[in-house]
Amino acid sequence: MTWIKTVPFAEATGRLKTLYDRVKGPGDNVDNIMTAHSLRPHSMEGHMTLYKYVLHHSANKIPKSFLETLGVYVSALNRCAYCVDHHSAGLRRLLDDDERHAKLHAALVADTADAVLDGKELAAVRYAKALTRDPASVSEADIAAMRDAGFDDGEILEINQVVAYFSYANRTVLGLGIDTEGDDLGLSPGDSDDPDNWSHT
Repeated sequence: MTWIKTVPFAEATGRLKTLYDRVKGPGDNVDNIMTAHSLRPHSMEGHMTLYKYVLHHSANKIPKSFLETLGVYVSALNRCAYCVDHHSAGLRRLLDDDERHAKLHAALVADTADAVLDGKELAAVRYAKALTRDPASVSEADIAAMRDAGFDDGEILEINQVVAYFSYANRTVLGLGIDTEGDDLGLSPGDSDDPDNWSHT
C-alpha cells in the first residue's frame, strides 16, 4: 500500500475516523493516497480539500472530463501509474465511450496527444507539458497561446491548478510508494455543488 505506516479504517479514531468517514467509498474503502496521510490527518484534510475544489467543484467552467484528461496526462509525464490508473478509470466513466477513451488514454500515455486533440484542448495539453516538465520555461506566451485558442483567464487558472495539483499528487504517491492494492479505481467525490461532500462514488 505504502512505504510508511498507516492507520487502517477499522482502527481509526477521533479526527482521522471523521475524515475517513467523509472520504470513504463503497464498503468503507478509502483510497490508498488518502490512507497515506493517516499519521497526519490535517494533511489529508488539506489534500482532499484541494482535490475537491480543483477538480470537482461546480464553479469550474471546463468540463470535468477534460480536467481529468489533463490529470492523466500530467501523471503519465511524471510516470505515476497510480494516478494514471485511477484517473483514466474516472475519465472512462465520464466519457461513457470505451473506444474514445482507449484512443485518448493511449495517446496521453505515449505523449502523442496531438494525434487525438486539437484547438483549445491541444493548447492546454502543451501548457500542461511545459509546466510539468520544465516549470521555469513557462512564459506569458504560453498563457497567450491558450487565450488565443479560446480559453478565458478563469479557465486558464483552472488548467493551471489541475496541472499543479496532479504534480503534487504524483509526488505524494511516488515519494511514499503508494500502490492501488485494494483501491476501487475510478471513483470520485460526488455532488460538485457541495464542496464539503467528499464521499467517493
